[in-house]
Amino acid sequence: MFKKILSVLAAAALCASMAACGASGASSAASEPVPSSSVAQADSTAETATEEASSGALRVAGLKGPTTMGLVNLMAGEQGENYEFTMYGAADEIVPLLVKGELDAAAVPANLAATLYQKTSGAVEVACINTLGVLYVVELGNNIQSVEDLKGATILSTGKGTTPEYVLRYVLAQNGIDPDRDVTIEYLSEATEVAARLTTPSTNSQTLVAMLPQPFVTSVVAQSEGSIRVALDMNEEWQKVAGSKLVTGVLVVRKDAVEADPEAFAGFLNGYEASVETANTDLAGTAALCEAYGIVAKAALAEKALPACNIVFETGDEMKADLQNYFQVLYDADPASVGGQLPGDDFYYAG
Repeated sequence: MFKKILSVLAAAALCASMAACGASGASSAASEPVPSSSVAQADSTAETATEEASSGALRVAGLKGPTTMGLVNLMAGEQGENYEFTMYGAADEIVPLLVKGELDAAAVPANLAATLYQKTSGAVEVACINTLGVLYVVELGNNIQSVEDLKGATILSTGKGTTPEYVLRYVLAQNGIDPDRDVTIEYLSEATEVAARLTTPSTNSQTLVAMLPQPFVTSVVAQSEGSIRVALDMNEEWQKVAGSKLVTGVLVVRKDAVEADPEAFAGFLNGYEASVETANTDLAGTAALCEAYGIVAKAALAEKALPACNIVFETGDEMKADLQNYFQVLYDADPASVGGQLPGDDFYYAG
C-alpha cells in the first residue's frame, strides 16, 4: 500500500523543480531545521495525545531531501512492506501527527526533535542521527580559501532564525569575524532565490558568496559550468571550532511505539542501518529510488549530491555526544531553537 501512496506523491514532487536553476525539487524544509514557531500549534494537541501504543506496522514519515535519502533503500526493499512510509513536503506537516500519535517515527531536522521532546513532555526520543552537515559556502571565483577570507564579503543564505543562521554566526565568531560588523549576511526565504542571486550578481557588488544546503549546491555548481565553486564545507569548519560533528537530521520515535514491541523497532533500525550503507555504496541505485519516491527531483542530481549529503547512521554514545554539543550551541544562541531547554538523558534511545 505504501508504494502506491509514494508513487502518487512522487509524481507531484517531480513537477516541482528549481525555478531559477531548473534542477532540485527537494524541499528546503528537508535541508534546513525549522523554527520553534512551527510546533507552537501542537501545544494543545500534546496535552490530549493518545496514550495507546501503535498497533500493527510502524508508521514512519520522511521529508523530501537529504534526511530521507538514507531511508529509501529500506522503503523499496522487501522489509519495507512491514512498515507504513509516508512522504511530506515540510516538517510542520509532521509535527501534529507525531504529537497526536498518528505517526510513530519520523526523519526530521535535529532541532525539531529537541523541541518535540519538550512539547510532548518526553514522549518522543531520538533513535539515530541520519544526516550530518549539508551546508556549504559557494562563490563565484576563487577568493575564499578559508573562513577568514569571508571578512568583508556579502553572504547570501536562507534560514534566518534557524540553524543555518546559528551555524554561520558561530563559525564566523569562532574564527575572529564579527557577524554583525565584518560581513554582510543577507537572508532570503528560499534556496532557489539564493541560487538565482548567485548566478546573476550585481556588477558593483562586493565579493559575493552564498551558503546553501545540498542538493542545491550540486545543482548550482553543475549548471554554472565551472564559474561557481564550493569554497567551504561547513561540516568541516564546524568540527574545527566546536569539536564535534554538525548535525542536520535525526530519526525520532514515540516511546510508546518502541515499548509496544522493542524487538520490532530494533529490527527496523537494523534495516535502516543497512539502507544507509547501501545509500553510500550504491549511488546510482539509491539515486534512482530518490527520484522514484520524489525525495529528489532527478536521479542524476541525486547521484551527484549523495556523496556530499553526509548520510550516516549514528547511535549510542556517539550520537548523544554530537547532539548534546550541537544543542548547546543552539541553546546559547537562542533557547527557543531547542524548545526552551536542553533535552534530558531520556531523550536518547539506548536500545
